[in-house]
Amino acid sequence: MLRTSLLAAARSPVARGLVERSPLTKPVVSRFVAGAETPDAVEATRALVESGRAVTIDYLGEDTTDVADASHTVKAYVELLSALSGEGLAAGADVSVKLSAVGQALPGDGHQIALDNARLIAEAAAGAGATLTLDMEDHTTTDSTLDILSELRADFPWVGAVLQAYLHRTEGDARDLAVAGSRVRLCKGAYREPASVAFQDKAEVDRNYVRVLRILMRGEGYPMVASHDPRIIAIAGDLGAGRDFEYQMLYGIRPQEQEAIARRGDTMRVYVPYGVQWYGYFMRRLAERPANLGFFLRALATRG
Repeated sequence: MLRTSLLAAARSPVARGLVERSPLTKPVVSRFVAGAETPDAVEATRALVESGRAVTIDYLGEDTTDVADASHTVKAYVELLSALSGEGLAAGADVSVKLSAVGQALPGDGHQIALDNARLIAEAAAGAGATLTLDMEDHTTTDSTLDILSELRADFPWVGAVLQAYLHRTEGDARDLAVAGSRVRLCKGAYREPASVAFQDKAEVDRNYVRVLRILMRGEGYPMVASHDPRIIAIAGDLGAGRDFEYQMLYGIRPQEQEAIARRGDTMRVYVPYGVQWYGYFMRRLAERPANLGFFLRALATRG
């Protein structure tokens, strides 16, 4: 019930206004969001790389309804990649892009606009020596996102995909994507989805995560295990013994465990969000784990 309420609030303009206007929010949000501008993302990247961790960086924003806003997002990624390259931080870095932020949701030719814009970001990533991963959003965009992925991979075979374990369809998608050269991030999923397309029970999601993880680990691609769950992390270590894969966690969540994984020699990539459009991302982080909400409320109480 709490998770459902928080995910509903993530789409509520009224709730957004209340949270964004509160002077108590910003210090708490900074735990999960690297900052508002490109230099903030660069400095967060530098600190993570110096600690032995890799990064994937997300310029926050989604559900863009204006062509100019979509173009602005593309320019932000190009600027970011140029800045990372100039600081010697681009090699091995990745950028995560939500296609709805670059035009997918626009009426009429949104699919083509998103494809063209994603191609511009892929070209910038290639020029900087970085990679690109297409984030997955709610289930209504899955087919379009996978189609754009396929088209981009014709020229940029290293473009990464994301699969969400809570969707019923994901086992089949994993079999299609578990091929040589295919980078696939597996996460649990963070959107409010109906029972007709998604598992509703946490235990069911966890079981499906492991089923899909087995498919990816047995395949010829490159699995990216996005989870903070110690049990999932341990299972991934067992299933991935002797093969190449990586762990992924979110910026600000379990940083000590992130560092421990990196120190033992495994690839640990941190998902680093930045930008002023932080509200939807932040609310989904609160919905994912009660501990995050508790941290938020305690911080507000101590600053009140």
